[in-house]
Amino acid sequence: MSGAQRGAVRRASDAGETRRHPLVRADVVRAAAGLSVLVAALWIGPVAAALLTLVLAGTFVPRWLEAPAWLDVSYGVALLCAAWAGVLGLYEQVGWLDLAVHLAATGLAALVAQLAIVRARLVSWPTVGGTRRDRVGMVLVTTTVGAALAVAWEIAEWSGHRFLDPTIHVGYDDTISDLAAGVTGSFLAGLLAVVVARRDERLP
Repeated sequence: MSGAQRGAVRRASDAGETRRHPLVRADVVRAAAGLSVLVAALWIGPVAAALLTLVLAGTFVPRWLEAPAWLDVSYGVALLCAAWAGVLGLYEQVGWLDLAVHLAATGLAALVAQLAIVRARLVSWPTVGGTRRDRVGMVLVTTTVGAALAVAWEIAEWSGHRFLDPTIHVGYDDTISDLAAGVTGSFLAGLLAVVVARRDERLP
């Protein structure tokens, strides 16, 4: 067997393992999200249960899109952390946590949304042999999509404060800093996607 053939067999084997084992880990995250809904409904309250139900639904989006395992797992974990931090009031206790969550969660959500756009064949995902134009386009689209998601997040926070729970913190400084963190996270996520795509020809 030639070196090229051995490499092809190895890549196929790696792909099979990547599909099996990380999918199990991602399903563990989804199971944790389901358990979180139950815990919130029984011991916290309907608002927390509704929020975590949305998170549970969100964790299935990467699986439906057949997202790379690292994105599936990290996105689900980010959603769970963001939701539980709000439910437990950690944003008020840890000053930097809000911006960190907006940066990470918005960036990962932007990548998932970008993958949905790729699946719809509206844009292409840069590959190992992709051009610089493809890579720049990936970063720009991811950043733009993330900015839109960051705005939607802030609207959701305001709506929650206005109609559901007045203890949800909103304000001009908070909104602007959250938007800045979300856009920054989306830009960094776009760069990460380009780096990963250039190293792994199986993506997305």
